[in-house]
Amino acid sequence: MFKKLFTKSSTPTAQPAAPVRASLAELTTKAAYSLRKSGLSGQRAAVYLVLDRSGSMRKYYSDGTVQYLAERILGLARNLDDDGSVPVTFFSTEVDGTLTVSVDDYAGRIEEAHSRLGHMGRTFYAKGIRAALEQHRQSGAMVPALIVFQTDGGPDDRAEVISLLHEIVGEGEYEGIDAFIAFVAFGKEVGFLRTLDVLGLKDDRVSLFQADEPEHITDEELYDGITHEFVPWLLDRQSARR
Repeated sequence: MFKKLFTKSSTPTAQPAAPVRASLAELTTKAAYSLRKSGLSGQRAAVYLVLDRSGSMRKYYSDGTVQYLAERILGLARNLDDDGSVPVTFFSTEVDGTLTVSVDDYAGRIEEAHSRLGHMGRTFYAKGIRAALEQHRQSGAMVPALIVFQTDGGPDDRAEVISLLHEIVGEGEYEGIDAFIAFVAFGKEVGFLRTLDVLGLKDDRVSLFQADEPEHITDEELYDGITHEFVPWLLDRQSARR
């Protein structure tokens, strides 16, 4: 399932400086280049972002890392999605809240929303995944969904997540929803995500980009890590429909 695991891990003798954060226009250009490298030209997808708000994520919200991730995904969506916006779902024990970031309204939105959502709970992946799937189904979009799912640890609902992935490939409630899940893992606690490689699903709809130190991941690394499996999947889906 994970054809290639992109990992930015290091035990450096000196801590590298965090990359300079690019503008939205620069991010849009970088995302376009990554998509072209992966072979995409003109195809569309609806982009969703699901963000972990479990207690261990606190530092990534406070230092702006999650806000910048949302900006990067908005840059990706500007190349894939017609409306120039990204629905965002915050999850922990439950779905904590939702919002939409757009070209005209994205600066500081994640930090602002997080500060209003209160208690940071546990890590129930299925809550966030289902919320994004429902958003896509209710949108009536005729294009596949790219769900970028960020987390920093394994889920508390492992069995439900595995069951849900089987549903996504057409074995249950979500049959007929074209959706690809690109996991973005902050830190090293990604053992569960690696086990998804041996599920034996009939349709490969999951990828993993691991960022041991997300504050030091470059834009190019992130985009390549998300697109390297999503683009071939999208092209295969479209070819099969011709």
